[in-house]
Amino acid sequence: MSRLLRCILPVIVLTGLVPALSSAQYKLKLKYTNSSVYAGIEIGSKGVKMSLLEIARNSKKIGSFNILKDTSVNTDFITFNDASFSATLTSVCNLYAAAFLNYNIPTEHIFTVVSSGVKIQAEKDNKQSWINRLADSIRFKTKEPKRAVDVVDVLQEARLSHLGIIPESKRYTTFLIDIGSGNTKGGYFPNGNTKDLKLFQLSWGTKSTANATEKRCDGDKGIANFSKQLGRVIAGPVNTEVIYTINESGAYNMSDNIAFSGGIAWSVATLLLPELTDNAVVSVTYDDVAKFSEKLSASYNAFSDSAIVKNIKDNTLDKAAIAKEVKRVHQVFDQRSLLSGTALLLKIMRQFEGIYEKKQFYLIKNGQVGWISAYVDQNISQ
Repeated sequence: MSRLLRCILPVIVLTGLVPALSSAQYKLKLKYTNSSVYAGIEIGSKGVKMSLLEIARNSKKIGSFNILKDTSVNTDFITFNDASFSATLTSVCNLYAAAFLNYNIPTEHIFTVVSSGVKIQAEKDNKQSWINRLADSIRFKTKEPKRAVDVVDVLQEARLSHLGIIPESKRYTTFLIDIGSGNTKGGYFPNGNTKDLKLFQLSWGTKSTANATEKRCDGDKGIANFSKQLGRVIAGPVNTEVIYTINESGAYNMSDNIAFSGGIAWSVATLLLPELTDNAVVSVTYDDVAKFSEKLSASYNAFSDSAIVKNIKDNTLDKAAIAKEVKRVHQVFDQRSLLSGTALLLKIMRQFEGIYEKKQFYLIKNGQVGWISAYVDQNISQ
């Protein structure tokens, strides 16, 4: 038994994440005839994610990779306590073991990276030592003392997200905006190259908007009052920051396409256009999202998995798969979170609803694999 296997086998047995070794190997559906498979493990604010991607061996073109699989485990690392630390370390080791054992990926093809969200929160709370401790623990558990555990900053992550999500044909005409839980970030390439990214940042995200609204609700916890107070949060501090930041970015004049990623983009796309569940990217209008937001408040039950499937008339669609994806949305976001994230999305979209020039809006559902995939792609292309 190899030294690596001796290290990770106890984790496998304890958690049951990886099946018995005799039947643990899974086949991946590859796209290229001559390629290699890599794994990128991201340690994020709320959990650990792993993306498996295929890259053609002779490819020098960044962005020409094929996403094979992505998975995630919620661990809430940024609470910086012993329980979340242990859960995060275990999840990293489990995903590492799955990549090595289930998918036969060599250890040198497995990358481990800490996201900018963790970096920002650690700096804010003076908890950088927790990141260093986690990195050392990963090296110890994997028996790889020289394993790189990079920590990316906001600019790096925004640039990588653009490279990993936006197709090359729209590279220099698209403004990418990732609406996260606590903040929003993104950018575009104004100078016709991928080195110079114009960074876009907001201190508002889905959860931070919902939290600010909850504080205004006092004793009235009803949806009607929440919606009223949400309107005031959006019209007040959110509005001021959004208008200033978008104007300062110069994105309106430089971009034809406005693409949104993040949890709320996936949720809105799934509930608004359930028949397009298999589509990673969907096109929407401002009016589409505005009507969706109104219905969220007035007729929330219409977005249950049973109600949505009942209204689908096309019997060629996989209704079970659609219902499963809708259920996933409701497991991640409750009504208040959906209202808050959609309100923030609308506020940003509104700044691009020009009278004389219309922008094309896109919602990206698999954005979570974008930057880590581009990170791996870039690192092996260097």
